[in-house]
Amino acid sequence: MKAVWIGVAASFFFASSFVLNRLMEVDGGYWVWSGALRYFFMVPLLGMLVVVRKELTPVWRELRQQPLQWLVWSTFGFGLFYAPLCASAIFAPAWLTAAGFQLTIVVGMLLSPLFFFTSTGPNGAVRQRGRIPRSALMIALIMLAGIGLMQLEQAQTGAGSWQGIVLIVIAAIAYPLGNRKMMEVCDGRLNAFQRTLGMSIASLPFWLVLSWFGWWQEGGPSGGQIGQSFLVALFSGVIATVLFFGATDQARSHPARLAAVEATQALEVVFTLLGEWILLGITLTSVGMWCGMVLVVGGVIMNAWLSMRQPGASGRRQRRNRADTNILH
Repeated sequence: MKAVWIGVAASFFFASSFVLNRLMEVDGGYWVWSGALRYFFMVPLLGMLVVVRKELTPVWRELRQQPLQWLVWSTFGFGLFYAPLCASAIFAPAWLTAAGFQLTIVVGMLLSPLFFFTSTGPNGAVRQRGRIPRSALMIALIMLAGIGLMQLEQAQTGAGSWQGIVLIVIAAIAYPLGNRKMMEVCDGRLNAFQRTLGMSIASLPFWLVLSWFGWWQEGGPSGGQIGQSFLVALFSGVIATVLFFGATDQARSHPARLAAVEATQALEVVFTLLGEWILLGITLTSVGMWCGMVLVVGGVIMNAWLSMRQPGASGRRQRRNRADTNILH
């Protein structure tokens, strides 16, 4: 249950990226800089935290031991996740992008059979292939139906476009794929701060290439976009990502609980709606919007309840890095 509440907190901070990216787009900022600047700021911010905690050496060791794995899966988990989300701000309001991105909940569950996890039983450590948690999947589909209701009014008025949908689908697949693969690669040897820093560093080649393209196309970013990108890096890139990675690390040995944590991302839609209402003045009068919110919030609560009823809790008996627990208190 603790990991679920941490996931809820992460979704609150994640929502800031959708709102601020839309704000930058409305103000004329180029989407390339919205993405690249976030990670350029994240590396020194996370680097200082990891250095203060005296945990930098394990990060360099892991990066040197498996550089190709880090490069590939960090590019998926951070690059091919965030660049499409920034570009989608051109085609749709922030809350609509956040709603479409919730496809990642179902994608994460469907990816479970591609990965292995280690549990501790009477015969010692056992390596098992993940399974799709059916009850959690059904609840996630209900949550997606709620998100569909929230989008209905916008669809009727022609908001969004097929380009935006394609970009959101790419992001929704890349994020859980990169995150879960890096959990498998690290195998508990790095805490959430360390893994986030390592992935940020490993994704820099992608962002450097994209920045060159952005400079060639539109020139450099404005001062306002730099400031807003720093806030995105702090709130969404550092706080939200570390919270979410910490929550998924806590649940990594139990597919149903991991699915419950990932399902908390659906609350990003609610938080993004409220953010756009406050900052951009959108209206929240649609009955479909409110009914959809009820389904989304109810789904998160039901997922948390189901995760508490799951027997075993094998992950609690696993070796766990003390630093992971400390950062989540």
